[in-house]
Order: sequence, then C-alpha cells, then structure tokens
Amino acid sequence: MSDVTKDKSQRRDKRAGKVPLEGSHGARGKETAGRTKDSISTVSCIDELGHHDDNARMAMTMENTYQLGPYKRFPAAAVTDILKDVLTSYLQEEKYEVEWSQKMTKTICEVIRARVKDLMIPRYKIVVLVHIGQLTGQSMQISSRCLWDASNDTYASYSFKNSSLFGVATVYAVYLE
Repeated sequence: MSDVTKDKSQRRDKRAGKVPLEGSHGARGKETAGRTKDSISTVSCIDELGHHDDNARMAMTMENTYQLGPYKRFPAAAVTDILKDVLTSYLQEEKYEVEWSQKMTKTICEVIRARVKDLMIPRYKIVVLVHIGQLTGQSMQISSRCLWDASNDTYASYSFKNSSLFGVATVYAVYLE
C-alpha cells in the first residue's frame, strides 16, 4: 500500500471516529524496525482528571486464614450486663416524651456499641437495636429474621421498665468468616 493511500485511509478513519485524535487519551503506535504497532491505549474514567477521590484509601490485600470458627466466643453474659447497666443508668429517672425518646434511642445505641466494641471480640459484626416506648397498658411484639449460623452467631437482650416507659435493647453478634 503506498504512503498516499495510507494517509487517505487514516484521514477517513479519523473522520469516522475509528482512530483517536491527537489530543485524546489514546495514540496510534509508531513504526519501529519495519513493524507497525497498532495498539491503542485507553484510560478508564477513574483515572481521568476530576474523577480522583482525594481521600482514596489504599486497597488492603489480606491473605486467607481458612478459619471457619471463632477463636473466642461472643460473651453473651458480659454483653447482657452492659445492656442492663446502660439501660438502667439512662432510663431510671426518666419520663416518656416522644422527642426525647427519639434522641435517646440513638444515644443508647452508640453507647452500647462502643462498650461492646471495647470487649475486642474478633471477627464478629455487631448490630445494636434499642426500642423505647410509653407504658400505657399496650402490648408490643418485636420479631426479626435473618440468615443465622446457630453454631457461631448469637445475641444478647435486656428489657427495662419504670413507671413511665420501657426500653428493650438487643445486640446481635454475627460471625464473619
């Protein structure tokens, strides 16, 4: 193929969009030692300017442990003591109010979660649920469903009641392989 024919076909390809333009992210290879290099370099959208996350974390590479069970069991009795202590200290002298109970459930959840994490039980995900309601002779039923491994997963729960309100706290410990 002659040089003139090559130039015409390349210009036609550029107009049709088959070959990237000079200012784009890809470039046509150069002829080296009698061979033509036809590879096109592309850049993914995450590498383009403006798409970088300034707070990007390094990807952690972890090796398999092949551990199928926990080294240390979840101490349900110790967590029940934490639940009893937190619910009693936060709700003992309180009267039920709607606005207050919405904020207090979040506060109690955070306190319980922090105290359970202080036990440093490895490889368990912790889920904390707190319910606060007014005592006016009503009944309440709480149920939950999940995929559960009976040999490793467990929970702890405690109920508190005073003259004005009730509180129920539950901590689910789900083993992470």
